[in-house]
Amino acid sequence: MHDRHILIVAHTGRSETLEAAVTVCRQLLEAGVVPVSDEHGIADIQAAAPDLGPIERLGDHIGLAEVELVIVLGGDGTILRAAEVVRGVAVPLLGVNLGHVGFLAESERDGLTETVQRALARDYEVEERLTLDVRVEVEGRVGDDALYRTWALNEATVEKASRERMLEVVVEVDGRPLTAFGCDGVVMSTPTGSTAYGLSAGGPIVWPSVDALILVPLSPHALFGRPLVIGPDSVFAVEVLDRTQGVGVLWCDGRRTHDLPPGARVIVRRSREPVRLARLHTGPFTDRLVNKFQLPTNGWRGPQEPKDVAL
Repeated sequence: MHDRHILIVAHTGRSETLEAAVTVCRQLLEAGVVPVSDEHGIADIQAAAPDLGPIERLGDHIGLAEVELVIVLGGDGTILRAAEVVRGVAVPLLGVNLGHVGFLAESERDGLTETVQRALARDYEVEERLTLDVRVEVEGRVGDDALYRTWALNEATVEKASRERMLEVVVEVDGRPLTAFGCDGVVMSTPTGSTAYGLSAGGPIVWPSVDALILVPLSPHALFGRPLVIGPDSVFAVEVLDRTQGVGVLWCDGRRTHDLPPGARVIVRRSREPVRLARLHTGPFTDRLVNKFQLPTNGWRGPQEPKDVAL
């Protein structure tokens, strides 16, 4: 029988998260499951708990193909980092929120022990989340020879690089120009990212079960600077116009970045590789919104039974 391996991705620079990582490792080792982490994570965990059993280093003898699950300890930023680590491998992420909102996480710190127990029992469902394929093209560097290629789980954002400059862009949908305007930037997001940067910029909240791409202009100088929602097979493009003074910058999930010279085109479409999230709770997304954002629901009476009305 082959050993079971569970990867731990944690923000070990915080004492609470490091303590949680030690707890998870102990629980896995007691169950006969091999904990796996990167070199930095192992050093921090073993320094905090010298008596802990062995932790395998990812990449030595254990590759991502041998990992059955990733337990992520931290906030949404740590989950985005974990998604980057496992990109290209169909391994699900199980998030434990030790940050602020933790919208992508599945449990909180006080439920850590139960979360690990359910992970050991494989008592979870796997949900696929749409991701973005992002490509930067310039003259002479298009298609497969694009200047830069990356991906995003939350959003790809075209932003101005200088505070005092305005970004001049034209927005394109499915190869057709839609509108041009000056702005601070443009956010192109997934439904998952609609509750992140896109929401802060005034975009719509889109349920994760909806396959769609969303575009939200940032401070547009235009009458038609409204959020857009398009189908999953459509394609957004944002071109930085030549009259833009200075360069723009592309950010993906706040982690990967690339400079955009005037004339650059950022093309965003649905990626063939989703991110997989392990889910312990199957409640409606509405409840998650209410709980995470602490939305007021006072006065709600629930669905009302229809009354017979005499004609």
